[in-house]
Amino acid sequence: MSEISFEQMLEESFKTIHVGEVVEGIVIAVKEDEIILNIGYKSDGIVTKNEYSNDSSINLEEEIKVGDKLETRILKVNDGDGQVLLTYKRLAADKGLKLLEEAYKNKTVLEAKVNKVLDGGLSVLLNDAKIFVPASLVSDLYEKNLDKYLGETIEFVITDFNPRRRRIIGDRKQLLVAKKEALKKDFLEKTSEGDIKEGIVKNITDFGVFIDLGGIDGLLHISEMSWGRVENPKKIFKTGEHIKVLIKEINEDKIALSLKFPETNPWLEADTKFAVGNIVTGKVARMTDFGAFIELMPGIDALLHVSQIAREHVEKPSDVLKISQEITAKVVDFNKEEKKISLSVKALLTDEEKNQDEQVEVENEETINE
Repeated sequence: MSEISFEQMLEESFKTIHVGEVVEGIVIAVKEDEIILNIGYKSDGIVTKNEYSNDSSINLEEEIKVGDKLETRILKVNDGDGQVLLTYKRLAADKGLKLLEEAYKNKTVLEAKVNKVLDGGLSVLLNDAKIFVPASLVSDLYEKNLDKYLGETIEFVITDFNPRRRRIIGDRKQLLVAKKEALKKDFLEKTSEGDIKEGIVKNITDFGVFIDLGGIDGLLHISEMSWGRVENPKKIFKTGEHIKVLIKEINEDKIALSLKFPETNPWLEADTKFAVGNIVTGKVARMTDFGAFIELMPGIDALLHVSQIAREHVEKPSDVLKISQEITAKVVDFNKEEKKISLSVKALLTDEEKNQDEQVEVENEETINE
């Protein structure tokens, strides 16, 4: 019986390994570009940075610590330097593919980080398995620039799974649409006309502002922004601004909004401020051939008929008045139900003349008595 050398005994004490075999090792060293593992073999195992992850920005020394356990697959038993070449990412990708296949079958919602922004969409990695999210499926709104998603974790579902053709498609859009539909349904079930809600200014146009109420948008028309007149909504509102609005009307999923809150209605105290006989001051807001409309306060305009502008005959208001000109006049008619007020400068002038005549008479009497 031949004697077995110590070297032979030592070598036989190590397990045998084969290419393609899955082995678990303990990290014994971490370098900038490789991980060294004790895999229970006569040689250490090496996982290069490229075989650890497809993410080139990853920092191995931050990601992996000595003593960590890693499950890897053998690529080469001898890499030429007597070490075993291992891969972590390919094994992880295989596991990821199985996970994706199950998620595809069960329509499971997945989460992964965006590792690349491509011309046509986003690339995400899940256990080193690559998923492509086309630009048209990234959001329910058109987004020209997708750079903001780089490094972000997004939710999606797998809608196409064909790993042989390297075609694994993720869809984020349908999740956003479904979420908004759920929020819209909840909003409509819990909201009634007359309610006050808080929203966010989403889009500003010349005719109004669209407010995001949480899953559903409402339109704040320019005529409902104030009791007075609004010329340019863009001078009043800013995108992203939080605002409380009144639900004026709900027509299926169309919401009409208003900032004309009932308690701020200027007509509530108008009968006192603008009673017949009161002297009032306002500004010319607009003119027609038959008269000028004077804004007494935001939301309350009064008519100054062309025949009441002056004692003399006036052909048309624009001959003697200008827009924004300040006018002092007398209230000669007030109708709260119809929200109509009539003014007269002529009556005011007549009153002044009467006062002057009375003053002259008083002065004359005083002179006679003397």
